[in-house]
Amino acid sequence: MGQQHEGGLDPAEVARLRLVIARLNRHLMQASDRQEFTFAQQSALARIEEHGPVRLGELAALERVAAPSLTRTVASLVEARLVNRVPDPNDGRSALVELSPEGVDLLAHIRRRRSELLARRTAELTDGERRTLMAALPVLERLVSSDS
Repeated sequence: MGQQHEGGLDPAEVARLRLVIARLNRHLMQASDRQEFTFAQQSALARIEEHGPVRLGELAALERVAAPSLTRTVASLVEARLVNRVPDPNDGRSALVELSPEGVDLLAHIRRRRSELLARRTAELTDGERRTLMAALPVLERLVSSDS
């Protein structure tokens, strides 16, 4: 291990962690045969599923992107019939977006394919490696739950 810094890991360890996470993410993104949908579109679909029906401004805040960018992303999802615009029951001048049945099906398909990839990859690990991986899950979950 190299020199430890204030953040706990040295720069080489941080780079190694970043690289392995990026590569795993790329493998997961490529696992689906529905690659015509961008990361931004897939992320928006998942947020809409989690929080929807939702206003575009709220969705932009959840995705941490500018509203105009999210508006374009959602417009492409509406065009692909993956989300629907519905009237906001609290404000007749506004609309909400919700998943369409096709959007629900697409998310299920993508998740199934990615889970299949992870299942195949983890099946190649030793029992000890699988236990180590499962022991690291709470730490990884903490990394992604941080607001910073």
